[in-house]
Amino acid sequence: MLASAIAPYRRIFSPATALFSLTGLVARLPISMVGLGIVLLAEHETGSYAFAGAVSATALVANAGFAVAQGRLLDRLGQARVLPILITLWGAGLALAMVALGADWPIWSVYVLAAVAGAALPSVGTCVRARWSHCLKDDPARLHTAFSFEAVADETVFLLGPIVVTTLATAVHPYAGLTAALGFGLVGTYVFGALRSTEPPVHPAPPAGTVRPAMPWGAIAPLAVLTFALGVLFGAAEVSTVAFAEEEGQQGAAGFLLALWALGSLLAGLVSGAVAWKQGPLIRMRWGALGMAAAMAPLFLVPSIPVMGLVLLVGGVAISPTLIAAMSLAEQVLPGARLTEGMMILQTGIALGLAPGAALAGVVIEASGASTAYLVSLGGGVLALAAALATRVPATVQSHGEGAGAGVQQHVA
Repeated sequence: MLASAIAPYRRIFSPATALFSLTGLVARLPISMVGLGIVLLAEHETGSYAFAGAVSATALVANAGFAVAQGRLLDRLGQARVLPILITLWGAGLALAMVALGADWPIWSVYVLAAVAGAALPSVGTCVRARWSHCLKDDPARLHTAFSFEAVADETVFLLGPIVVTTLATAVHPYAGLTAALGFGLVGTYVFGALRSTEPPVHPAPPAGTVRPAMPWGAIAPLAVLTFALGVLFGAAEVSTVAFAEEEGQQGAAGFLLALWALGSLLAGLVSGAVAWKQGPLIRMRWGALGMAAAMAPLFLVPSIPVMGLVLLVGGVAISPTLIAAMSLAEQVLPGARLTEGMMILQTGIALGLAPGAALAGVVIEASGASTAYLVSLGGGVLALAAALATRVPATVQSHGEGAGAGVQQHVA
């Protein structure tokens, strides 16, 4: 039974695909480390959580604001040319921001440098998925498995990153956490960008007088709303869980609870990739969104830490399948010349949702307590479900299953 579950993953990996997937995993670790690392370092240097949170939010907003432009550059110029420049700018911006915090530079300089670092941080996860789409473009079943594996890789990043940065910053040195993030980001991205054999083809800007392939907004716009809503859900649930554990007198349990939530998603992602689905990604995404909303519904009624752990573990099962289906659907409807750009829009949606979700949950916590704040996550789940139901795909994209012999038909450009 175990062998049959692992078999789909064995079929997607060759030395080349394993190398870009592994280096992509290392390169994206900063995504889950930098925000928390900035908060820990800035609070240590200034004693102000408000300032620390504002600096972290500045980097997050800058990253979201430049993500689509990054995607367009990657499609037009190629990963090998764009990624080294971006990660060098990111490294310089983050390193100087760390220096600015320790050397008492003007406050505005910290914000500017954090914005530079945020704007330049590349979405390596999107680049990895673009490589899988290129390498497995003629095999939808294996591509679904690859996207499932990358969803698991994302969960691994968000499990390990916060633990590593927190441990280094608190047990070793306040600068150690961000220094580690710098190392992972620079080394991982330089190596990833140098892997030319699996790089997707470049799609240069069309000559004057020709028309760029149209963005399929009927599918992409609702998918962007869905990912934004999931960002709200995630941001609110994380803050609410920290506050819930503190109210229960076990603040240290917050990390354990969130790890259980991520574990549920990780396991579901592994299972999803091993299953030969009869339903297409649109239907699976809608069921997943329904599961996400349903999983958020009972959280405000949970009475204790053990029960919360169980509910979050079960609720996490809906996360990866929903995101896997959304990315698979986007891969089907996007023209090749705008693949990275379109997927970057979805990644940006999640990033844009995190901050308002966390902020709104914080307001509710102050007014009514942690349990009530989980209703913000429920609202995000309901919005995600509405977006999933509103998603429309071109008639040329068939919603067949992705199992053996299912034969998902790609859209005709």
